[in-house]
Amino acid sequence: MGILNVTPDSFSDGGKYNQSAVAAVGRINLMERQGAGIIDIGGQSTRPNAEVIKSGEESARVLPVIQAARQMGVTTPISIDTFRADVARDAVLAGANIINDVSGGLLDSLMLRVASDLQVPICLMHYRGDPATMQGLANYGGDVVEMVAAELRERCAAALKAGVYRWNIIVDPGIGFAKTPQQSYQLTKETGKFAALCCPVLGGEGTSRVQGMPAGGFAVLVGPSRKSFIGHILKDEGSSTERRLWGTAAAATAAVQQGAHIVRVHDVAEMRDVIAVADAIYR
Repeated sequence: MGILNVTPDSFSDGGKYNQSAVAAVGRINLMERQGAGIIDIGGQSTRPNAEVIKSGEESARVLPVIQAARQMGVTTPISIDTFRADVARDAVLAGANIINDVSGGLLDSLMLRVASDLQVPICLMHYRGDPATMQGLANYGGDVVEMVAAELRERCAAALKAGVYRWNIIVDPGIGFAKTPQQSYQLTKETGKFAALCCPVLGGEGTSRVQGMPAGGFAVLVGPSRKSFIGHILKDEGSSTERRLWGTAAAATAAVQQGAHIVRVHDVAEMRDVIAVADAIYR
């Protein structure tokens, strides 16, 4: 999954592609040629302490890019990176195929219904708080993997209740969101547990999995690209995020080894090669 932020303030590439829909589509075309299987377009920065813009401004950033991409012949699936139901709906109607909600449906009560009504896949990321508060909410009181999975399981159950088809649910442990660097390392190390751990259970005793779920559970997306937990271990937290390329490669390899189905990245050409070799070795 290649990242396209049409924002002025995203932590890694803010301000690069938000001035012109044509320039943004040029970036999409490049990522397609480099091997991206999905293009993730976002108009609201979700980095810590990011300004939360109004819905109309977010739509004005992303919709022209999606429309232009389809008009200019882009056929690669597009995901809309948003936590707002109205933006997600309008983006899908404009040509997006997937909803990628960093809040897992927590920040907009209508999001899961929109995904159900439109019958599109939705990625539910583990999330706490908001951009201003999330870094202070990293106390999990025990096994971070079990706790994150339990909270994600609630979001998956809510999605199923709202009518989202089980095969349209993707889970994301939310590396770097309300997580310390050490917690992000642990989640990356144990990514393989999430496919099954996030599957809701049936019955009062909570002992049986949802009927008809595949043995592996839900598809898993991991987004380690250029994040601060990589900078933390490399001791370059104050440096350009572009210096985290090879640290990202290590995290992407670990994600593949753990069975992740989708890896969200900025550096598509480099990570395509890393993931292809890791896939050949581990699968």
